[in-house]
Amino acid sequence: MNGLQWWILAGLLISSGLLSIVWYLVPAQPDLADAFNRLAPSTGTRHPITESHARPELADRLGLWAIRRLPGRMWGTTPDRDLAILGRSTHRFYGEKLLFAGIIAAAVPALAAIYSAFFTIPAPFVAGATVIGAMVGWLVPNGNVASAARDARLEFNRALGSYVDLVALERSAGGSAPRQALENAVEIGDSWPFSRISDELARSRFSGEPPWDAIHHLADELGLPALDDVADIMRLAGSEGSQVHDTLRARSVALRSALLLAEEAKAKALSARMTIPTTLMGITFGVLIITPAILRLVTG
Repeated sequence: MNGLQWWILAGLLISSGLLSIVWYLVPAQPDLADAFNRLAPSTGTRHPITESHARPELADRLGLWAIRRLPGRMWGTTPDRDLAILGRSTHRFYGEKLLFAGIIAAAVPALAAIYSAFFTIPAPFVAGATVIGAMVGWLVPNGNVASAARDARLEFNRALGSYVDLVALERSAGGSAPRQALENAVEIGDSWPFSRISDELARSRFSGEPPWDAIHHLADELGLPALDDVADIMRLAGSEGSQVHDTLRARSVALRSALLLAEEAKAKALSARMTIPTTLMGITFGVLIITPAILRLVTG
């Protein structure tokens, strides 16, 4: 790197340091909705945190610092439902965003300094690549959370089909009351979807809330329309005393059919995607075979 590039890099580092100091000293304006959500008594029970360690990780400490010091507007829209179904905390998510953005923003100038020993790299290119890399790193946790939440919802819906069948059996064979049928059915499974439903039903029992309302809150929190339908069906059984065995079995069949269609669509998409490299491989093989004959014809 020449002298001008070193001066530009030094100016960027000094400016970043001064901006960080000013940002640290200026008190953050907390978002009113987030503050009320943290103060709500239901927050601790409906947002289980699975990253409980004896010593918080770097992302946790960084996220807690960011929540206290940085303005809430910079985070944009937080995927609360995706984080809830994964059992991840908001501060861990914020910390990962800052960590990814900071690592890439520091890696790009470092790589540019290494490669500048072999050829000249324009300083504006390095600055632009640093900004773009930081933006990409900022968005990487969003993609990771969305992908993991999509898989978690698929797993939850698979377990939900079995749970609905068990509730229907409890209602038809044992003649159990709606709450008893929901609680007895959830005790059979030991997977994490059954545990989430069991925790919500236990909370509703101690708070005096109807179990279908608790299931409705859980479905709204996790973004699960199929679970919301089960809550509506059990509400009818509890408020009107109607027989819901056939309705539950039909909902279970519809849920499994939807999952099967989704798997078939995924398989077809993967098959269609595989045709592209296969076609390119066939074209390349044909070109390799035809090229020597064409060259012989051209050269006479």
